[in-house]
Amino acid sequence: MKVTKELVIHIAELAHLKLKEDEIEKFQKELNQILEYVENLNEIDTSNVEPLSHPLPAINVFREDNVQESIPREEALKNAPDATEEFFKVPRVI
Repeated sequence: MKVTKELVIHIAELAHLKLKEDEIEKFQKELNQILEYVENLNEIDTSNVEPLSHPLPAINVFREDNVQESIPREEALKNAPDATEEFFKVPRVI
């Protein structure tokens, strides 16, 4: 597929871009070069390559979920700029 001048203009309109004539020609040339390069990838023999769901062999990278004591409420609230006996007080957000 070749990128035409009209296609560049259409893409620019979709992106709400105003392009000058020299920019349209520049992007047309660059987009065609990108498509030619991607077309080269179709020539690579991948018949002996297994499909991957992820490029790294990481299986389960999560830590164990262990129950632990939390910090006491008084300690959590002691550095709060404003608090009640049980809660942090914050400005109303509406």
